[in-house]
Amino acid sequence: MNILYAFIIVAVLGLLLGAGLAFADKALKVKKDEKLEALEAIMPGANCGGCGFAGCSAYAEAVAEGTAKPGLCSPGGKALAEKMGEILGISVEVGERKVAYVFCQGGKDVTKEDYRYEGIKDCNAASLLFQGPNGCKEGCLHMGSCMAVCPAHAIYYDEKGNVKVDKEKCVGCGACTKVCPNGVIKLIPYSAEYVVACNNHEAGAKAKKNCSAACIGCRICVNKVENSPFTVDSFLSSIDYSKDQSACPLAQEKCPQKCIVRS
Repeated sequence: MNILYAFIIVAVLGLLLGAGLAFADKALKVKKDEKLEALEAIMPGANCGGCGFAGCSAYAEAVAEGTAKPGLCSPGGKALAEKMGEILGISVEVGERKVAYVFCQGGKDVTKEDYRYEGIKDCNAASLLFQGPNGCKEGCLHMGSCMAVCPAHAIYYDEKGNVKVDKEKCVGCGACTKVCPNGVIKLIPYSAEYVVACNNHEAGAKAKKNCSAACIGCRICVNKVENSPFTVDSFLSSIDYSKDQSACPLAQEKCPQKCIVRS
């Protein structure tokens, strides 16, 4: 009989406690912002950090609070920005999609090697030892640190062992640009058809000595090409993508180093 009484008491206490917890959950529950819930629901879930926040949820929360602008999500692109605008009741303008590009053609076939590196296969680790084994201290180290951080798996080795980016897969998060110790990877407009595939700012003779494919700052792409979109700064040419690109094929033809290439 005592066991039955104990069982009944425990059951009643359980029911009372359960009812109390259910009531407390309903009464004390913090109602979530409907806009925040809607924004979180459309986030791509990449959590790449390209927007400047820790992840998609953190960015959605900042947008809902009005402390961040919608349209900063590269993986979501224009479509996501428009959906965010609909939720917020505002118009959102998004610039052209950006993708990563490796500004270096300096494979082992064209780049001088100062020493043989046999350490950890990591660009940042290699750069700690005399800025890496390559004669060019501003080129790609080819050890794949960018590949390790790419959330879209858009970075790969080509048949020569050079690091390349698949622009169709790239989400433009910029993670690879941050991890590269030499700043070789940069974001360019998706529509860009040509690039100066070099990152070396050394004087022409020294740059060419260390890498036969290096830009030597000869200025032919500027001085010998009408309506040129090229500029040369610190011995390195670059393209101003806000200008007309129609002169790029001629500049590519005239470039003695053949460092102006199709993207």
